[in-house]
Amino acid sequence: MTRQTAVLVIGGGATGAGIARDLSLRGVDVTLVDRDGLSAGASGRSHGLLHSGARYAESDPEGALECLEENRILRDIAGECLRETRGLFVQLREDDPAVFEAKRTACEELGIPIEVVDGKTARAAVPGLTDAVERAMWVPDGVVLPSRLVAANAADARDHGARIYPHAPVTEMTVENGRIASVSLGGDVDDTIEPTYVVNAAGAHAGAVAGLAGLSVEMRPTRGVMISVEYDGLEPVLNRCRDPADGDIIVPHDDEVVLGTTSVPVDDPDEYERSDWEVEQTVTECAAMLPSVAQVDHVRTWWGVRPLYEPEEAAQGGRGISRGFHRLDHATDGVENFVSIVGGKLTTYRAMAEATADLVCDRLGVDAACSTTETQLLGATRPSKLDAFVDEFDGQGPTDSDLVGRRGM
Repeated sequence: MTRQTAVLVIGGGATGAGIARDLSLRGVDVTLVDRDGLSAGASGRSHGLLHSGARYAESDPEGALECLEENRILRDIAGECLRETRGLFVQLREDDPAVFEAKRTACEELGIPIEVVDGKTARAAVPGLTDAVERAMWVPDGVVLPSRLVAANAADARDHGARIYPHAPVTEMTVENGRIASVSLGGDVDDTIEPTYVVNAAGAHAGAVAGLAGLSVEMRPTRGVMISVEYDGLEPVLNRCRDPADGDIIVPHDDEVVLGTTSVPVDDPDEYERSDWEVEQTVTECAAMLPSVAQVDHVRTWWGVRPLYEPEEAAQGGRGISRGFHRLDHATDGVENFVSIVGGKLTTYRAMAEATADLVCDRLGVDAACSTTETQLLGATRPSKLDAFVDEFDGQGPTDSDLVGRRGM
């Protein structure tokens, strides 16, 4: 049997689920597919930071403002998919004070709320913080529970008519007369879809998905390690205020904290080395901010792969601090009904979804505006409901497995 759908969205991370929700709220018929359960890729394997924009303020003002705006929107619509923690950028004695000054000036110019405090005040607010802190800056960072966030988007899409298939890998595409005519799915579906339009939201695998349609999307995936350790009572996200480097962030998760991270290029986002040195270096560097994390038990360790877009990374010279997103309309490549959405950050998933849905609606002749800026996510105020959605869509990732559902992934 062949199935029809107006829009096939490939990729069940935050962006793909967000696109499915956005389109469904506009009345568009949508099918969302993933191969390994929702949140199986970058979304569910991140450190879970809700960016305030401060991290990018001096290097990418446009991206920083986008983060700030999406941060505010998510606080309104995402409820128990987030944790309100604030963030603290800390300058240690060995750190270049010019970096701190540049960040403070940029945040002030962009309107990112900050409060600068001296080292003594910072240590009083964050017990266990190193004596080497000379000054610090409060910013409106937070924590995302990606398993809940993705599942809530998918459940909302489903309640508005979308079909969600968490275990349906794309195996083949047929292109006829400049259009994707059919897409073959394996797994639980094992069938053929005839879509009017196709969205590639496959993250680090976006290049492979585009290749099925005979197209090239150049990705530069990098791996990064996260280590969750026992640590009770840390409230803010801790950010090292220096140029981007390994081990410069600590994210609180109730009685654990997540230490991150590294950035190492990989050729294959599925098969890559997981090196002990990454764990050791990340712990050592994070301990420079919060010394006792070097002596506590490791609960779990995982790697995530960033879905970075090669042309942007090349322009940034490798480990760029910008993390913008790119909407690639493949009509310019000869396939009229196909778009890829690549790059970006978990914090900006909703904006990525809106930009993609706008293009799709334009191509389909759908005259309906985006409503996701003000429409609360389904179940947002009910943690048990959100966790039921996670189970329904097999959506548990290691980032938040201490806070959502089962432990020990």
